[in-house]
Amino acid sequence: MDNTKNIVLVVGATGITGSNLAEELISQGWTVYGLSRNTNNNIPELIPVKADLLDIDSLNKALDGISPTHVYFTTWMRNDTEEENIRVNSALVRNLLDVLAPKKSVKHVALVTGLKHYLGPFEAYAKEGKLPETPVREEHPRLPLPNFYYAQEDEVYKASERDGFTWSIHRPHTVIGYAVGNLMNMGTTLAAYASICKEKGQKMIWPGSAEQWNGVSDVTDARILAKQLVWASTTESARNQAFNIVNGDVFRWKWLWKRLADWFGIEAEDFDGTVRPLENTLSTEGKTWKEIAEKYGLKENNLDRLASAWHTDLDLGRPLEVMCDMAKSRKLGFTAYQNTEDSFKELFEKLKAERLIP
Repeated sequence: MDNTKNIVLVVGATGITGSNLAEELISQGWTVYGLSRNTNNNIPELIPVKADLLDIDSLNKALDGISPTHVYFTTWMRNDTEEENIRVNSALVRNLLDVLAPKKSVKHVALVTGLKHYLGPFEAYAKEGKLPETPVREEHPRLPLPNFYYAQEDEVYKASERDGFTWSIHRPHTVIGYAVGNLMNMGTTLAAYASICKEKGQKMIWPGSAEQWNGVSDVTDARILAKQLVWASTTESARNQAFNIVNGDVFRWKWLWKRLADWFGIEAEDFDGTVRPLENTLSTEGKTWKEIAEKYGLKENNLDRLASAWHTDLDLGRPLEVMCDMAKSRKLGFTAYQNTEDSFKELFEKLKAERLIP
């Protein structure tokens, strides 16, 4: 396939998913534009496009002269309520596709969502006890609850009907990978936490639930998500489909936790029956991190720019076992696999090499 004719717009190119996707596409010879509000990027050959997705004029100006064949949505905006999430995040998708429609260039649109598609908000399964059937499968029906993922999907479906492009939806579990300043990265959060434990001579304490500690789980390496995004947008049989995407192996946190602690040369403390949210633990460690950064000459002395404890707590605190079924894309020919222990350790190596952890 001649990828030089493909002109790509990666929406959210500075985030964990978008930056890894941009690198994958560039490595395959695609012309890649990266749209974001903040155009700082360190990816050679990525062409930055600065625009505000909520501002039609800003989009029109930024995209003047750019006619993408493929659009990848890898971003969202966090709001205080799900109703506001729906209003804002559906507008991000709608505005961009409306601005691109007159160009008649778009052949495929891919949208990255996640497991909230199946689980709903935390309150739905935690307080009401309505546990979804696992492993989650793509054919599971939508929940009768407000969900901005559904609203974003509906915008893609509507524009596809209008403009005639194909689409794919991608549902990763927890995404692990390298991207600075991204607030959705458990890997970097755990690396910062472990570094603090090491500096203070403390054990690495499990912050989550019994169900997550003991249950079977899986995660999504940002690099394998990138591979599936490209595969789905270039494979005839994968068109107009939704796909789960995880590494392809499963693990229990009670096994992996010790191995992560070992990498840092610290002791892991087993779950003792008490949930101890990381947000509480890290909320008082800003000063400690500044001292660590100064002592080891790190690039980032603001802990809040590296760690997103609230998001890690949501994942590790779930009162249920969660894993994904990958049969659908496997059957259609997507066979990429990633070892999860390697995902974490390769990320830690990269963070160390980039002087983001000691």
